[in-house]
Amino acid sequence: MERTIIVGGGHGGAQAAVSLRQEGYEGEIVLVSDEAHLPYHKPPLSKTFLKAGGAAQLLRPESFYTDNAVELKLETRVAEIDRRAGLVRCDDGAAIEFSSLILATGASARRPPIAGADLENVFVLRNMSDAERMRAEADDASEIVIIGGGFIGLELAHTLVGLGKQVKVVEMGQRLLARSVAPVISAYVLDRLFAADIDVRLGAEVRGLEQAGARAAAVTLAGGERLGADMVVLGTGAVPSTGLAEAAGLAVDNGIVVDHAMRTADPRIFALGDVASFTHWQWQKPARLECVQNANDQARHAAKAITGKETDYRDVSWFWSDQGSTKLQMAGLSMASDRTILSGSPENDDLAVYHFDRDRLVCVETVNRPGEHMLARRLLAAGITPSEADIADGKDALKALLGGPAQGRSA
Repeated sequence: MERTIIVGGGHGGAQAAVSLRQEGYEGEIVLVSDEAHLPYHKPPLSKTFLKAGGAAQLLRPESFYTDNAVELKLETRVAEIDRRAGLVRCDDGAAIEFSSLILATGASARRPPIAGADLENVFVLRNMSDAERMRAEADDASEIVIIGGGFIGLELAHTLVGLGKQVKVVEMGQRLLARSVAPVISAYVLDRLFAADIDVRLGAEVRGLEQAGARAAAVTLAGGERLGADMVVLGTGAVPSTGLAEAAGLAVDNGIVVDHAMRTADPRIFALGDVASFTHWQWQKPARLECVQNANDQARHAAKAITGKETDYRDVSWFWSDQGSTKLQMAGLSMASDRTILSGSPENDDLAVYHFDRDRLVCVETVNRPGEHMLARRLLAAGITPSEADIADGKDALKALLGGPAQGRSA
């Protein structure tokens, strides 16, 4: 009897179980998760959950797992992968044989080497447990300092100021989201933070956390400034959870190295989502993407490979971030771009940045333009590059490229 073990109960792990059954897999499926909850949506943790609390928003009801014969082992950690014996050993003493193994172990919060980062009112946000603790602490906090100006940190900043908190964001870089978005988007995001009465310090290095008993009382900057804090949030990125793979002798290079079908060097073992390092079809370089779309789509490809329907992973990458009333969406990868075209204006809270690698469209970033974001995903998937005139003419011209004679302009 075939058995696939999925390690990790996040978006990718849950989707792998769904996709295996959709692809007709008849073997046993065991999903091992170290969390107590059934697999749930994680993006709301920094927004609606922090505001209102409540139960986790499940990806699938419990009945799905029962009806589809997916065995759940919650609050269980895989301690070891024994490749020679073809089994995993869990911390509850179970040893489970596998014919296929999917590692969807995700990433953990990066904790910078800051004095005081382990104090009891210092938080990271990676899972439901983190969010529950953070929400309880925020109830009584008035001054909150967020270290790091990444997506999660900025989403939290808007959420917390909406709860009546005084929020300061400390970012070491000279602009926000510098590795992710164009400078015009960074400037717009900064303006929206200021408009929401969020204090942002750019080019600011944290020296340490001032301690009062077991708690942080302030964040001190390298220049000597002291920022009072009842609560501190570390939004300083994430590191892939590769420990199991490394101990098992699998190749690791900023993630578990996989091929076009999410397969590691061991043909029985796959990796996907935040933990997987793969050669991206668009960029032609190793990439590791931390987004729901990537985890879900890679899970679908791994399931196809396990069921003998192997396909190349060439899905268009896309990502979103809701920051207050602003919806920021990205399609494609901008790392390879050498020029941009701007559409719209920040002053109208409505803009798009089109990124090109020479004459080829590679990425589109939009602010409050969800319809144009969807068109951008379709253009990138079809390999169609709009002209500057097409972009200026707006959505109707872009739609024509996808459905009419103008498709002849594809790059």
